[in-house]
Amino acid sequence: MPSPGLTRKQRALRGFAALLGASGILAVAAWALVNSTSWAGPLFANGLRAVVGVEAVARLEDFAYSVEDRINLWYRRGEKPRAYWKVPAKTPAPAPGADAEVSPEPQFELASVGPVHKSWFAPGDGEWVPVLDPRHPQASILMKKTLLHPDENRSWAELFVIAVDLDQADLHLVPGTREPEAEATVPESFTRPGRIPAAQLKTLVGAFNGGFMAEHGHYGMRVDDITLIAPRDRSCTVASYGNGTLEIASWKELAGREGRMAWLRQTPPCMYEAGKMNPRLGSRQTRAWGATLDGDTVIRRSAIGLDGARRILFVGVSNHTTARALAEGMRHAGAVDVAQLDVNWSYPKFLIYSEGPDGQLVAQALMDGFEYSPDEYVKKSSLRDFFFLTRRERPLSSRDGANLCRNCQKSR
Repeated sequence: MPSPGLTRKQRALRGFAALLGASGILAVAAWALVNSTSWAGPLFANGLRAVVGVEAVARLEDFAYSVEDRINLWYRRGEKPRAYWKVPAKTPAPAPGADAEVSPEPQFELASVGPVHKSWFAPGDGEWVPVLDPRHPQASILMKKTLLHPDENRSWAELFVIAVDLDQADLHLVPGTREPEAEATVPESFTRPGRIPAAQLKTLVGAFNGGFMAEHGHYGMRVDDITLIAPRDRSCTVASYGNGTLEIASWKELAGREGRMAWLRQTPPCMYEAGKMNPRLGSRQTRAWGATLDGDTVIRRSAIGLDGARRILFVGVSNHTTARALAEGMRHAGAVDVAQLDVNWSYPKFLIYSEGPDGQLVAQALMDGFEYSPDEYVKKSSLRDFFFLTRRERPLSSRDGANLCRNCQKSR
């Protein structure tokens, strides 16, 4: 019923103000929930998508992230890049002929890559720091980490990169209990527990998030000889051949070897392929690397990459980065093939595992500020797909690695 004493124009202005206020409250609520706990934000966003649609929620998220970025650009201007750990002093190698024990364990050596921008970095940027296995601290090092600041306009834009020695480790893929939702017919006997198989917990060394939900691109996935979503021609593909070999490339480059793949997971178009940046990364407002969000949206992102010999796996998780900043940071770290994985606050993470007092595995984040639970991926079922790493019982030799690469028959 119209309010007495108000003109039609006044009633219209009041209605507009109420609508504007409601929209602002909704935007703030959406941003707060999407950037809060590992369950509340995603639950709210998924529920909202079911009501108003994927595109509407994406616009709301994009607006919220844009507001946050504008505030950061004003409030954090002049802030120095932050370091999260100290780089240990290097121990000099024994002089030739000196008496020293020769370890039979393989050595994982990586040269420093230095900061991305010479005038914009934190102490230790680009220096590789060994990651100890909490359950086997005396075992050979198979992972190293570094921190980069890839955006010269945002000192708070951080990229944590983990390098994994594929001569000593295997990468595995697990579908979530719900995502990606199968778009192909699967046998009734196919189960999706969303956890790391018990038989592989003994050699587990780390785990990290997978890719987008099915509705955000319909990117392909096959695991255990079951196709959940058929591969798409233009999508970047992470493929394992089951013999220690991995490839990351556009599907058109890999489709001929599909029959030899142990598993595959697709992502948006490759950010880098054979050392060349995807030209679309130079285009503003491209939506290829944020589901329905713009590629320029400043959000938490994750990526996976390989070096030229395909013997080093790179995993990146970021804070406040655009798609291009993430890609350039991964390339700077040493990856020549780069695929983006999941985005947004709650999903990207990299976990390692220790043993609790009761002997149960306990997850811990390799970097501060990432959402996870202590039983993530081992006891707690994941709704979304993820990757995990196990230590090889017999590390590969250099010759083994060369043979594996020849077996790839990759001609690009």
